[in-house]
Amino acid sequence: MDVIAGVDLGGTAVNYTLLDSQEKFLIEGLCEYPALAKQGPDICLRQIVDGLQIALRNCGLTLNDVVSIGLDTPGPASAAGQFSIEGPTNFANAEWSRFDIRGTLARILEKPVAYLNDANAAAIWGHYSIFGSESRETSISSVIGTGNGGGIIVEGNVIKGKNGFGAELGHVLLPYQNIAGTDGLTPKCNCGRIGDLESLCSLTGIEKNILPFFLGKYPNHELSHLDSNVAAKKVRGLAEAGDKLCREVFRVQANALGLFFDEMINTFDPDALIVGGGALETGREFQHWFLTEIRRAMPQQRNEQVDIPIYVMPNGDTAGARGAAIEALKLARTGGLA
Repeated sequence: MDVIAGVDLGGTAVNYTLLDSQEKFLIEGLCEYPALAKQGPDICLRQIVDGLQIALRNCGLTLNDVVSIGLDTPGPASAAGQFSIEGPTNFANAEWSRFDIRGTLARILEKPVAYLNDANAAAIWGHYSIFGSESRETSISSVIGTGNGGGIIVEGNVIKGKNGFGAELGHVLLPYQNIAGTDGLTPKCNCGRIGDLESLCSLTGIEKNILPFFLGKYPNHELSHLDSNVAAKKVRGLAEAGDKLCREVFRVQANALGLFFDEMINTFDPDALIVGGGALETGREFQHWFLTEIRRAMPQQRNEQVDIPIYVMPNGDTAGARGAAIEALKLARTGGLA
């Protein structure tokens, strides 16, 4: 059997999927293996190969059945899969600086490898799950995690940009002063910008900006006595349970997304808007409330654009690996993967 492997490399784990030539996924759930990225490229690449062999073996396959691989990682990296001089965001090892992860993995496995950043890969999966592989539609995805990544799919193709840094949507500046109830909030991003999407719509944004702001108004709240990182991770669960302060935190995030999506609508006139990441790994009631808040915060649209749908990205934990596999399959079919 000829299969495409999807490999989603994160800071602590590698997630795998397998896709056959009929676009059927052979792995339905999460298939993870430790990444050991902080120990440097040599150990991490060995982990990628070992984990891939285990995933294949569990499906009754071997590396000989793999015709190509889709790989995604955190950035910043070039479109060809070479990390920037700073190295990837979460890997914290100097040996990753300028490392060609796509080319090196291709040489080790002796297979063609397609490369994407992790947010673009997730965006491809979100788009594919809605429109299919032959679509000509346009979609905008925002993936809310520790940071905020995103992806733009135009006529079925992901926008990568000249240097591979295309669709750095988390660093798009917003008119955040328009968000009700945030007078006095100055949301700072780790990139140095004030008021970009990531400064508000990410776990880091909750920890450093939104939660401290609201805890000043709720000094006796149960989260006020916890370590800031621990407290930030508890906000989603408490918000889902109806906690007033934590709902306010997510209202601010939803409002920020509403302002962001308005900018994207006026730029791309998309067919769909997609939200993914940990913020939406909740029950349907909370998801519906969050999407309603996004829509409520969007400035008035043209009559032709008021019904642009907002979707929750499916298969959040496996979205990156699935999107990477789809990209590799698409490039292989068009001769763009050698």
